[in-house]
Amino acid sequence: MRLPFLTSSAAGLLLAASLLSAAPPAVDSLAFTVRNPLKLDRRAETISLPAARLAALLKKYGAQNLLVKDAVGNILVSQAVDNNGDGTVDELLLQTDIKASATLKFTVSGNPNGAARQPKSPVTTFARLVPERTDDYTWENDRVAFRTYGPEAERLVVAKQPGGTLTSGMDCWLKRVPYSIIDKWYAANVKEVGYYHIDHGEGYDPYHVGDSRGFAGIGVWDQDSLYVSRNFISYKTLANGPIRTLFELRYAPWQANGLTITEKKLLSIDLGSNLTRFEEHISADKPLLNVTIGITLHAEPKGVRGEVKGEPRQGWFRYWEPMDDAFLGTGVVLAPGQVQSWKDRRTRAKEQSHLLVMATPQAGKLVYYAGFGWTKSGQFATAADWDQYLADYSKRLAAPLEVRFGSK
Repeated sequence: MRLPFLTSSAAGLLLAASLLSAAPPAVDSLAFTVRNPLKLDRRAETISLPAARLAALLKKYGAQNLLVKDAVGNILVSQAVDNNGDGTVDELLLQTDIKASATLKFTVSGNPNGAARQPKSPVTTFARLVPERTDDYTWENDRVAFRTYGPEAERLVVAKQPGGTLTSGMDCWLKRVPYSIIDKWYAANVKEVGYYHIDHGEGYDPYHVGDSRGFAGIGVWDQDSLYVSRNFISYKTLANGPIRTLFELRYAPWQANGLTITEKKLLSIDLGSNLTRFEEHISADKPLLNVTIGITLHAEPKGVRGEVKGEPRQGWFRYWEPMDDAFLGTGVVLAPGQVQSWKDRRTRAKEQSHLLVMATPQAGKLVYYAGFGWTKSGQFATAADWDQYLADYSKRLAAPLEVRFGSK
């Protein structure tokens, strides 16, 4: 049988159709699994999907149109994050609860209308500079809130003017509601000075930093003295919820017994966590040996003593103290391999008693996690509860969730 004659254009169309049918389909979704290697139930675990694994989806749809679904098709809250402020997405975050030794299945897909279909989180992480209160920098999530102090607060102290604060210590704001309180408390404080030092039902700020390290400030320990920086000199907010808030603080070079220290902090807080992640970038003009994390040991009421506890082999340390008519636990968690030593240092010098954790930076960087638990929040009833939280946190850091891409 004779085949019909084909023009060159018709043959070209057939060849193109054949090539298209043979080409792999456009990438519209990517399956992945998450495995919990611990025999420990984990709540509000943040999962990071590297942008490099999502490159085709990001290129086709844009980060705002990516949807993450669980095994039954529920769309989950997700957040694209640019970790260094260069305008390029570095990772896509989601959160999940996962049982001990369990494996969960998910997909991430692109949709032209994905942004409109994104679920809204009822709670969020949040941070901002607060110029209406000098220049505090504050951050929070659904469980805890914190602040530290900027260059204007330092200038006022140096100029001997009212309203200043001179410290690089870190402050705790005790909250007992899941929604954001930063804007509300500061706005109320403008109208009624001292508003946030009184508990109006949402929590308050009874925590005193003064000249101490607060709940997690750093320093350099040398010859029985702790050398520290002054207030931060600049900030940069890199991400602001719902799952993660990320920001940078820079400090002027400071002196530590003959060393000139250069310091930058990268801080982040995730939804559902009582601890802030501190990524300390620190270097000196000579070998830097004893970078030290400090937790203040407040002056105690007569007849009442706070309790210090350290588990260096597990990498966690804490202080449990009375706080008005309740109790507060502060704590630090870090990789055990970076712990040099620790001490309960009490002194008569004002605001200089601390739980000190001496640590070894690696390639000029020290990562640790610090925060608090307050009995009135309803999250922790006893010191044992706070200890268990820190111990479990240490286990989770040592055995992160395992993410595998593909349907199997």
